[in-house]
Amino acid sequence: MDIETIADALWDAMRQGRHMPAEWAGRLTMQQGYAVQLALLRRHIASGDRQTGWKVGLTSEAMRVQQQVHEPCFGYLLESGRHASGKAYRFDELIAPGFENELCLTVGKTLRGPGVSFEDAVDAVTHAAPALEIVEVRGPFAGNLPLAMADNAQQKAYVTGAAVPLTAENRDLARATVAVEIDGTPSGSAPGSAVMDGGGLLSIVWLANKLAEFDLSLDAGMQVMSGSFTKQYPASIGTRVSASFGRFGSVQASFL
Repeated sequence: MDIETIADALWDAMRQGRHMPAEWAGRLTMQQGYAVQLALLRRHIASGDRQTGWKVGLTSEAMRVQQQVHEPCFGYLLESGRHASGKAYRFDELIAPGFENELCLTVGKTLRGPGVSFEDAVDAVTHAAPALEIVEVRGPFAGNLPLAMADNAQQKAYVTGAAVPLTAENRDLARATVAVEIDGTPSGSAPGSAVMDGGGLLSIVWLANKLAEFDLSLDAGMQVMSGSFTKQYPASIGTRVSASFGRFGSVQASFL
């Protein structure tokens, strides 16, 4: 079936509050799932939203084991979902929400694959900010990965603290760390090397080369959520989360 026809059907379902509709389960390949995701992105933009960047998901072993998926994935970020540290979310306005602990990277020059290298990523990424990805579990993930990709890989919003310029002293993102507190209680920690087994700049390499399969570049000015250092945490009414990334600062959010 034509990608635009599928996108129209899923767009209409989303407008009715139905995500990952059962009638589309098992009917898409992974490439079709991504193509539909990008077609839905075009519909968001046509409706007045703006793309601010991309997310890379399933970059750590903790996430891959938890989600039972063993390859990275991507989704898009929208201006309507971008929030500053301290954001309070209305729990009843979200679908089975959770959060992931990540760095948000700023791309200073356009990268176009295939063939983007680690050195290209080092040269292109200018800043890193402490960040939380706000996710929604809108349907089975591992059980229907192509449809989950069409539904933007659980992405709902993202929260960032102040961006820190990358220098020779802090550019090795494998040496970054995160310590997570939930409701004031230490709840987990992980090294930056957990992301792509070598740090978030490898997420940039993967993303730029993956986007090339769809004739897209990773454009200058885009923000990229590099993927969670830790597992995904569920949120409940009243949850308060703070994630500290050492030299990259901290970020907070809550669910009311």
